[in-house]
Amino acid sequence: MKRKYLLPVLALLALGFGACSIHREDPLLKLSATEALAKGKELMEREKYGEARKYLQHAFEVEPNSAAGREGLLLAGDALFLDGGSQNLIQAEAKYRDFQKRFPTSDKAAYVQFQIGKSLAARMERPDRDQSTSEKALEAFRDLVRLYPTSEYAAQSQQEIAKVQDNLAEHDFIVGSFYLRYGLPGAAALRMQRLLDTYPDYSQKDKVLYYLGRAYEQQEKADESRAAFDRLRNEFPDSPYVDDLPANKS
Repeated sequence: MKRKYLLPVLALLALGFGACSIHREDPLLKLSATEALAKGKELMEREKYGEARKYLQHAFEVEPNSAAGREGLLLAGDALFLDGGSQNLIQAEAKYRDFQKRFPTSDKAAYVQFQIGKSLAARMERPDRDQSTSEKALEAFRDLVRLYPTSEYAAQSQQEIAKVQDNLAEHDFIVGSFYLRYGLPGAAALRMQRLLDTYPDYSQKDKVLYYLGRAYEQQEKADESRAAFDRLRNEFPDSPYVDDLPANKS
């Protein structure tokens, strides 16, 4: 019976020793941080992001506080971001936040904050879905503008803020129009008015004013309805919604 169990154990030990031998012979482990970083950069240029990550991560792990190690960690985040896909973007954000935590005074701080925002914005859900990731992206870009107002990334962040806010505003519009469709004009008016107050630069504000006027109309609030429709006519005279206003129908 003992010999019966001894052979499998010996086989497992042999496999273990073999695995250790293969592990020791991995050429990646023989590279210095500088060498691994150079190889990682070469693979990045060839858009082989998955392969590049192994070398970039190794550069960081070998010498985490060296210049090569720091750059390896940052570029590992970039490789994940450029590779795309939800899981890679989540990991990219984690890499950037790790870099931010370890090296808060880095001259790359503004770039890292920008990439955190971009990693979140790239994962935004459609306007009819949950917007928690959009809210986090908005916060990240606003933090960049607040913390690094003279950075080259501040202007780019303002553009990203506009895109994220449009997504959030469209979410509010969808909710408001749903309320109106299902006979809740009071809730619809509150949602539309909040949208206008919170996102004054929303790119489709004309349709919000139209639905706001309709919501007040259904509540028999003639003055408020007229004010919304007048604002629509004055601010967006070429909007297709103007043609559908009560006074313009024959």
